Amino acid sequence: MASKAITKRVALSMPSGMTIEEWRNLGRQIHVISDSSAWWLGDWLIFGQSQYPNRYKQAIAETALDYQTLRNYAWVARRFTPDRRRAKLSFQHHAEVTSLPEAEQDNWLGQAELHGWSRNELRRRIRSGRELGDDGKAVVHIKMDLVDQQKQRWQRAAENADQDLLAWMVSILDHAAITALEST
Repeated sequence: MASKAITKRVALSMPSGMTIEEWRNLGRQIHVISDSSAWWLGDWLIFGQSQYPNRYKQAIAETALDYQTLRNYAWVARRFTPDRRRAKLSFQHHAEVTSLPEAEQDNWLGQAELHGWSRNELRRRIRSGRELGDDGKAVVHIKMDLVDQQKQRWQRAAENADQDLLAWMVSILDHAAITALEST
């Protein structure tokens, strides 16, 4: 017969006869509840917003959580519909990218999932603009506003060098960096 843990508001009592496997399973269940509760509260608030007036006032009373915490839960849950949420990442991972455009959210979460980044590592990478490609090398996104003549000229130069535009740009920038460093 399986040993039963007893939960109370401020305590968890475990029987002395609990097996190691039961203890591990209980830990996994607690983790799932803990890790899921922010999503659940966010979804609960979104539902309440659509169905009932004064949802935050009632939610604060029901949960004893402050207004800003509840707003954050709802904001993240609203930005990530259940089909976009990544079960292998925490709510906090999702919160880190919430303010980004959807494509960037998916990209950063994909990187975090692929490389096993903690929430703090994801935050560091976002702040520094560093992500890794599938090959493990750093990926840098550069956005440039060019006039058509520049792009056409660069494209022709890349074709003359028998390179695609990106490879040509990298080789030119690398050559310029070496030249600049050697002259100093």
